[in-house]
Amino acid sequence: MPDLILADAIPPQPWRNGGGATRELLAWPPGADWRLRISLADIDRDGPFSAFPGVQRHFAVLEGAGVQLQLADQTLALTPASRPLGFDGALAPDCRLINGPTRDLNLMLRGLGEGDAGGMWRAEDGAANAPAGAWRAFFCGGAVRLEFPQGGLSWSLAPRSLLCGLPAGIYRLQPLDAAPAFWLAAPHGPAPAC
Repeated sequence: MPDLILADAIPPQPWRNGGGATRELLAWPPGADWRLRISLADIDRDGPFSAFPGVQRHFAVLEGAGVQLQLADQTLALTPASRPLGFDGALAPDCRLINGPTRDLNLMLRGLGEGDAGGMWRAEDGAANAPAGAWRAFFCGGAVRLEFPQGGLSWSLAPRSLLCGLPAGIYRLQPLDAAPAFWLAAPHGPAPAC
């Protein structure tokens, strides 16, 4: 059975620079040498992202008007309607809030080998194949019903839920509000605890 992590049950850890806070939903393996990390960030003010050399990073805005990220020579505006952005974690983009604080989903992958892939994709209403990868998860910004008919499984998920260790196959998503939802995949990750 997949593992369920409720973001609202995890206390936020304030950033040293005072610009926001992070809820670490999953770090695998635990500790400083993680290879897979999923977190929620509350960004309260403008400032640079932290640099993570050797990390593939994926970022999506869940709540708030959005952010503008300055990546090298391009400025990208991201809102809750945008697709997740993947970028080299060694870059430390400057972040400007568009109109107030945001809540954002982060997926970070370290130690990827040749041909390894992972990422974050918007989950659309209806039936869809879970993304390829040795490990996959589903995150919902709002309340949803997620079904895995071929496995006889279904979940009624509260807002800001992370469902980890999902089997490959076709899922059916029924959002109960307008908040975005995402599929996450990695070439490595923890086995479900149950």
